[in-house]
Amino acid sequence: MKRRLFPFVALMMLGCSLIGCTDIEKQADVKLQEAKAAFQQGNFDLAKQLIDSIKVLYPKAFDTRHASLALQREVELAEQNKLVQDIDQELKEHQQTISDMQDLFVLEKDAEYQRIGNYMAKSQTVENNLHRSFLRFQVSEEGKLSMTSIYCGAGNIHHTAVKVTAPDGSSAETPNSKDSYETTDMGERIEKADYKYGEDGGVIDFIAAHQDENLKVQFIGDKSYNTTMTPADRAAAASVSKLATSLNKITELNKAREEAQLKIRYIEKRIAEKDSEQQE
Repeated sequence: MKRRLFPFVALMMLGCSLIGCTDIEKQADVKLQEAKAAFQQGNFDLAKQLIDSIKVLYPKAFDTRHASLALQREVELAEQNKLVQDIDQELKEHQQTISDMQDLFVLEKDAEYQRIGNYMAKSQTVENNLHRSFLRFQVSEEGKLSMTSIYCGAGNIHHTAVKVTAPDGSSAETPNSKDSYETTDMGERIEKADYKYGEDGGVIDFIAAHQDENLKVQFIGDKSYNTTMTPADRAAAASVSKLATSLNKITELNKAREEAQLKIRYIEKRIAEKDSEQQE
């Protein structure tokens, strides 16, 4: 009697097991359909969350999990393509900003020894500022902003720092320059000190923020020299800072675009591989 019942019991257990698997697949498929709907609506984050939930909640729903992985690749591909579109739009905006400002600047670049040139305000070019002590602002084609303090006088003061003061008494001061030099031209003493943005004690941002105010500049060295910034110099600080922001952003966006394109090629390769496996 027991021998006759055994095949029947085994069959019943197998049937229950199959029914259970079917129920799990159905439950998992509900999540998969929700993920597809979120994907079609452009809600990539929700789609990925739902796909992840299938892996956690239904680890034995093998068919649905396989389908969810295929959907995940589609979501990731669409996400990266959307990112490239957004980057391209932002690039256009910053390129337009630069185009609108280009008449304010000149690009100083010697093709023989310079790979990267520097933009500066037309009002601050060398030929327009001979024999004058002032602060000059420039930004490289890659968006690296810097300031140069230029002193011209009958005798050296050996300056390595500058301090800028606003009418309300607030001020900003550079640390000692890491790159300064002195020369003589026709008896005139010329000193220059360079300050990279971020190593300038906040002076560049201070000037840009107070561009409409009468700013005093103190050249600090063995001796001090005091002068007043002209409106053109203050405007140069603000415009060059704005140009640097756009150039920096373009550099960042191009890097992000390149990374997105690499991901797109990788995902497309994975999709092609999976399609090939299914056809075999």
